[in-house]
Amino acid sequence: MRYAGIDIGSQTHVVATIGPDGDVMVKPTSFSENAAGYDKLLELLGPPSKLVVALEATGHYGKNLCAFLRHRAYGVAVINPIRTNRYAQENLARAKTDTIDALGIAHFALQKALTPQPPIDTNTAELKELVLFHERLVQDFTDRVRQLHRLVDLGFPEFPTLVRTLDSRLATTILREYPTAAAFDQSCRRRLAGLRYDKQRRVGPLRARRLVESARSSIGQHHTPAFQERVRYITQDLDRLRDRIDSLKSNIEAVVGDLPLAGLLISIPGIGSLTAARIIAAVEDPARFRSAAAFAAYVGVVPATRLSGLHRPTRARITSLGNARLRKALWMPVLSSVRHNPCLRDYYQRLRQRGKHPKVALTAVMRKLVTAIY
Repeated sequence: MRYAGIDIGSQTHVVATIGPDGDVMVKPTSFSENAAGYDKLLELLGPPSKLVVALEATGHYGKNLCAFLRHRAYGVAVINPIRTNRYAQENLARAKTDTIDALGIAHFALQKALTPQPPIDTNTAELKELVLFHERLVQDFTDRVRQLHRLVDLGFPEFPTLVRTLDSRLATTILREYPTAAAFDQSCRRRLAGLRYDKQRRVGPLRARRLVESARSSIGQHHTPAFQERVRYITQDLDRLRDRIDSLKSNIEAVVGDLPLAGLLISIPGIGSLTAARIIAAVEDPARFRSAAAFAAYVGVVPATRLSGLHRPTRARITSLGNARLRKALWMPVLSSVRHNPCLRDYYQRLRQRGKHPKVALTAVMRKLVTAIY
């Protein structure tokens, strides 16, 4: 079996090939991220039989290359960069260059006897992109809400006491028309009361009266046109992002409906279609792990125990390794599970009765939920 290691770059990659005894068959050679570079790579790799091409997971930079090689029947193994970095440390590597990394990846693949990974099916690949885009839009939405909070605190700090959440349609509808406290006056009460923030509901005369009265005595000191324009722009962004997030969520649910694995995950009380989509996007199929403990280690819900000599801490934090995005995606389902999943609710209550801190108990519940998913 031959092993090829490819060090991925943004515009140029480096490939090296070694034989079953570790002897270098193809010295580290660079090739570009274009059709000519890919043709050069095929000449360097030779026939795809008895060859494993290993490369690190480096965001989107290697995805075109992976698809290109798999389409031409090459076996591809994608490696977590943490593993190759630890391998280099184990071998006391003191230098780091593209050529050294390419050879290091090839030797790592030989030592671990890596096997090619199957390509991702079309539906799962589509789901991955939709989930990634959804998370990006949610992050943008959260950033805009944080910016709006700053502006409201400066221009109308009493506003959140009358409209509970600034990320609601009610808040963005009012602030788009009346961005600071100075914009409210008695003459606007009737128009304010009639503002629609969805197809059926209006602001209403009671809330309009309270807003006008609160604005009259507001301590906000920033009412310049720059502040007002910025509030209007942000509220427009929030409404657009909210609509896009809702539309994208519908697309995700449609794709999830075609995946049998998603139906199994949704059958667990506390896990909805969006959480199931995030799980599949992160791991494809949890059954590919050798055990529930291995899956829990990947998610990162295992204790980072540190015992040495006389050092005996009374508690251990969870590991800093693992898939932080997946842990974040499972947090709300855990909170839902301790309310609606009888098994996990009883487990959580037993831990609390034993004196466990609430977050410690919730982390333990997450471990149970990860085991159920597996």
